[in-house]
Amino acid sequence: MFIPRIIPILLLKGKGLVKTVKFKEPKYIGDPINAVKIFNDLKADELIFLDITATKEKRCVSVELIKDIGDEAFMPFGVGGGISTIGQIEQILKAGAEKVIINTNAIINPALIEQAAKIFGSQSIVVSIDVKKSFLGKFKVVIKDGTENTKLNPADAAKRVEDLGVGEIIINSIDNDGTMNGYDLKLIKSIVEHVSVPVVACGGAGNLAHLKDAYTSGNAHSMAAGSIFVFHGPRRAVLVNYPSKMEIIKLFN
Repeated sequence: MFIPRIIPILLLKGKGLVKTVKFKEPKYIGDPINAVKIFNDLKADELIFLDITATKEKRCVSVELIKDIGDEAFMPFGVGGGISTIGQIEQILKAGAEKVIINTNAIINPALIEQAAKIFGSQSIVVSIDVKKSFLGKFKVVIKDGTENTKLNPADAAKRVEDLGVGEIIINSIDNDGTMNGYDLKLIKSIVEHVSVPVVACGGAGNLAHLKDAYTSGNAHSMAAGSIFVFHGPRRAVLVNYPSKMEIIKLFN
């Protein structure tokens, strides 16, 4: 029986982990290395680390931190944040990451994606597409931590990066980020229907049922989430957690 991947997304700000709501109000939740150790024990499928201020600060995610994560992580992990050159991608992969995740520069400099896929292989190159709804309810791709509207349709952007050779696409709803009210299933499904590469749903998961909804109704290949794996209870107390293998099997059986 096929079981989709369930992937914690951990947001980096400086040397700490934070969690946002709709890409705002970053709340400090702990040390990234400690989180990795806990996810090791909980046997997480995979991890994603995103440096949320790297692009704004015109720098790349810390290679030293990636090395530290790589020394601890038992599972594959992907890394994103301010990646803009082939040299940076090479450094990140050599530091221990299995995948690099590119967001803003996938839109600004599509040649980077095409070149990277040829050099490092499609399986190593992931594009994350951030999406906001307009006042009229239309989906628009945004970049630079959600501050700049590209006026691109998400499905068109996804098809474009697929044609450039990307191996996987993360589709992230800013409107749902951190709300824990569920994924935007319409958005996810619209992307899946336009591309043949795996699509990872992101933004809004608040319980295990939401993960299943993204898979069965949104047709996502994998589900990524932040709040559900770092908060517990109605007061959102910080508690790193992950479902057991038996819980996951029951969920998708």
